[in-house]
Amino acid sequence: MRSYAAALWMEFLKVKRSKVTWITMIVASFVPLVGGLFMLILKDPEKARQLGIISAKAQLLGGTADWPSYAGLLAQILAIAGLLVFGFIAAWLFGREYSDRTMKDLLALPTSRLAIVSAKFTVVTAWCAVLAIWVYVFGLGIGAIVNIPGWSRELALQTAGHLAAIAGLTIVIITPVCFAANAGRGYLAPLGCLILLLVTAQLLAALGWADYFPWAVPGLLSQGTAQEPISLSAWSYAAVALAGAAGLAGTFAWWQFTDQTS
Repeated sequence: MRSYAAALWMEFLKVKRSKVTWITMIVASFVPLVGGLFMLILKDPEKARQLGIISAKAQLLGGTADWPSYAGLLAQILAIAGLLVFGFIAAWLFGREYSDRTMKDLLALPTSRLAIVSAKFTVVTAWCAVLAIWVYVFGLGIGAIVNIPGWSRELALQTAGHLAAIAGLTIVIITPVCFAANAGRGYLAPLGCLILLLVTAQLLAALGWADYFPWAVPGLLSQGTAQEPISLSAWSYAAVALAGAAGLAGTFAWWQFTDQTS
C-alpha cells in the first residue's frame, strides 16, 4: 500500500506540473460551448443567418432550443470527444515515459511495477472523471447564460446520470490504448490505434453493427436522451467489459514480464 501511495503521488505531481492538464481542460470546455452555440442558433435562426452562421445544420443536429435537446447534444459530443481526449490522456500518461526516456529510471525505483501501473490507471480514471464532471458543471452554466427553456432539477439529475454512464464506458474502453502506448513505446502507436478505433466505430455504426464493437457503445448510448435513454443489449456491455479487461491485463503483463530495454 505504501508503494502504491508513493507511485500515486509521483504520478499526481507529473500531471500537476504538466501543461497537458490545462490543454485537456480547455478542450473539454468546448463541448458545452459548442452545445451552447447550437442552442443560440436554434433560438434565433434568422439572426444566425444574418451573422453568417449556418442555422440549418444546427436545426438538423439539435432539434429545438430547450434543455432536453441541449443535454442530448452534450451527450453526443462527449461520446466522440471523450474517446479522443480520454484516449490522448491514456497515451500521454503511459507513453511519456518512453518519449522522455525516463522508463529506465522509473523501473530502477524501489517501487513495484504493479504499483506504478495501478497508480497510472488511477490517475487516468480520476483525470477523465474530473473532465466529465467539468463538462457537466460548465454545461449547466452555459445553459443558464444562454437562457435555454425547459430546465428542471429532475432533468439535471437525469443528465448527470446519462453523461456519467457515457464517460464511464469511455474510460473502460481506453485501457487498450494504454497497452498500445507501452507496446509501441511512445505516443504514435496509441494515437494511431485511437484514430483507427474511432473510424472503425463510425463505420460499424453506419453498417448497423455497432452493438458488438466496444468503442461504438458510448456513441450508441448518447443517441438516447436523459429522459429516454437507449437500452443496450447485454452483449454491448459485455464487449466493453472484455475490452477493458484485456487492456488492463495486457498493460499489467507488459510491465511485469516484458524486458524493458529502453
